[in-house]
Amino acid sequence: MKMKEIWMRVDAPDDIEKRKKLLLSGLENGIDTFIVRPGDEQFSTLGKIRLVVNKDGVLSGGAKGRVVSITTPKEQEAALALCKKEEVLVVSTGEWSIIPYENLIAASAGKTKIMACVSSSEDAELSQNILEKGTDGIVVDVKTGSAVKDIVKGVKRTPDVSLVPIKVVSVRNIQTGDRICIDTCSNMVPGEGMLIGSQSSCFFLVQSESEENGYVAARPFRVNAGAVHAYIMLPDGKTKYLSELRAGDDVLLVNRGGTTQVASIGRCKAEFRPMLLVTATHDGEEYTTILQNAETVKLVTPKGSVSVNALKKGDEVLAYLIEGGRHFGMAVKEKIKEN
Repeated sequence: MKMKEIWMRVDAPDDIEKRKKLLLSGLENGIDTFIVRPGDEQFSTLGKIRLVVNKDGVLSGGAKGRVVSITTPKEQEAALALCKKEEVLVVSTGEWSIIPYENLIAASAGKTKIMACVSSSEDAELSQNILEKGTDGIVVDVKTGSAVKDIVKGVKRTPDVSLVPIKVVSVRNIQTGDRICIDTCSNMVPGEGMLIGSQSSCFFLVQSESEENGYVAARPFRVNAGAVHAYIMLPDGKTKYLSELRAGDDVLLVNRGGTTQVASIGRCKAEFRPMLLVTATHDGEEYTTILQNAETVKLVTPKGSVSVNALKKGDEVLAYLIEGGRHFGMAVKEKIKEN
């Protein structure tokens, strides 16, 4: 799922301090593009942000385009005439909300970016599903900063995944190899981790190092993900090899119930370590993943977690199964056998 752009309007209040406070509330919630008044370019010192200046409905600076309001059929016709001509249309619609956006999305044909002004998480969710693909993004348009968090959280929400128990058939030592630890900028909890696998059709839920033990301190920000060749499932539905991950990349965090969220990588560590080959089966198909032979490396089970060096034949662990193959990380509809 491609993440939508999130902008914020901070040009409405007459008081500059209120405009500044609004901007800061957006910045604190991860927004980095703001529509401002002429003369408010000074806000650029508040953080690494992009400012789009709105002068009488004409946008300049960080993006070029128009601000349009659609409350009548005549205003809709005027907005449609701008499609494919303007880079961006920032659109507010009042109560007549769905049909104008459907028409603008169709008319723009991807040539003009349609940004929907929203004042609630419900509006934001609606804008994402219009004509199935939704608008290109949203513009948070609120009077106070208190509503910003819920709106942003709703837009950044990632779909749940359906996890199934698969049965372990063997665990064996293999040669030492390079494994990747993924240190994120977020703390995880027991039962939460990342989807990792040697095949593009099966991703084991590898738990974060969030459980205490008597030997080392918990590192809830870390997933010891396995060998460099393995795939990792990303928030946009694509995959990467673990060896391709870099600081700043987004990764998908998944818990036992299939609920997901996005985190950023702070650091990846590749180290030469003893490895285990884990083989499991489901509906007659065999799947594998290769993990470090260490007590702190755990797979999530339906009711808890199990260390890889305690795994045995017959144990059930959770995995995400999908059909098809992968080409440069993108899903393709073809039958691929990976052993």
